[in-house]
Amino acid sequence: MFPFVRMAKEFILHRKASDLPVLGVHVSHHRCWPQDIDVFFEMNNGRILTILDLGRTVLARRVGLLSALRANKWGLTMAGVSVRYRKRIRPFVKFKMVSRAVGWDDKFFYLDQSIWIGDECAAQALYRSAITDHNGIVRPRRLFDYIGYEGEKPVLPDWTQNWIDADATRPWPPELPEGWDKT
Repeated sequence: MFPFVRMAKEFILHRKASDLPVLGVHVSHHRCWPQDIDVFFEMNNGRILTILDLGRTVLARRVGLLSALRANKWGLTMAGVSVRYRKRIRPFVKFKMVSRAVGWDDKFFYLDQSIWIGDECAAQALYRSAITDHNGIVRPRRLFDYIGYEGEKPVLPDWTQNWIDADATRPWPPELPEGWDKT
């Protein structure tokens, strides 16, 4: 279940937070609660992705994206993610989440999010996101024209571009193993 109470808390806590530039950084603080854990008594990997949603949503508000989405009746979708899990997040542990856009191409936005326990990174995710309308993908330039952003498109970090390039070689739809429909 989506953590609506946590989302409300994030919007209340950050209601007076200043607006951010397009490539600004949003930092939020959280705790692993008992409803977040799995059978191994650590934060469930799916819950980590849900917690990352909270950071992206508040980041979207602070950079002006949510108001642009509402005004234009646009939607927002995730088109891919690559995640690294490196440290268990145990019950009641406090952690910090850092959310930011690293850039965009002609169709997608790329967002970097990380979860930190003290000075140690517990998880990091790179998301591909798109704005949509009834015709499909809304190009980033259209959003920037709407919000008045005239800055330069940043060069994507090598690790981000490498992920984009590697993902382009992945077959779609996925290949199914022979005999899969006989089970």
